[in-house]
Amino acid sequence: MKIVVIGGTGLIGSQVVSQLRTLGHDVLAASPSSGVNAVTGEGLAAAFAGAQVVVDVANSPSFEDKAVMAFFEASARNLLAAELEAGVKHHVALSVVGTARLQESGYFRAKQVQEDMIKAGKIPYTIVQSTQFFEFLGAIAQTSEDGDAVRVSSAMFQPIASVDVATAVATAAVAPPVNGTREIAGPERVGMAALVQRYLAATGDKRQVIGNAQAPYFGMVIDDRSLTPAGDKPWLGSTDFASWMRAATKA
Repeated sequence: MKIVVIGGTGLIGSQVVSQLRTLGHDVLAASPSSGVNAVTGEGLAAAFAGAQVVVDVANSPSFEDKAVMAFFEASARNLLAAELEAGVKHHVALSVVGTARLQESGYFRAKQVQEDMIKAGKIPYTIVQSTQFFEFLGAIAQTSEDGDAVRVSSAMFQPIASVDVATAVATAAVAPPVNGTREIAGPERVGMAALVQRYLAATGDKRQVIGNAQAPYFGMVIDDRSLTPAGDKPWLGSTDFASWMRAATKA
């Protein structure tokens, strides 16, 4: 089966491509560097010729409100139109758990628009909503710096390893479309401040993490429901933080 992965050279996309190729599929890793640009539409028709499935794991290069909205609106519009023309049978998109609950954020407003356009389109689809990746813990700490300390939300979240995200997306790509949303998360629900402290300690960073319910997460105040799955039975990755950290420090 021919599968096109938009964003196929990124953190998630490259792993999705590898897993699907291991399963024996004909996979095209599409990105602007390979002449396929979802925002402009360049190269989509040629890339989608003969494809049964398109997987979209691309992310906006800018999180500025107008830029991120423009990115997801244009890419969703162009992908869905090109898929319809090519006769693609399944559109798989990676989104974020809690998108509808975080609409004060320009990024999540843009992701909601992307999801709504997919749902309103004519291509059968599966939307995979993921919790935060373990790989983002360093960025959370960096954006929460306050002098010699790190002030982080004490809200609960349920982060997941990128390899498990890729597995869930690849699994969705070779399964029939569900015409709905599937939530995925890591195996452990934990306080964000507590996990960031463990991450810093494991990487030799001696800064103190101060947990506070009002500390912003990328500009938003969150609670225990904001970033955790709302459904009763999310798909859970098998990699816990300790296992991921051991592998990361050996790399």
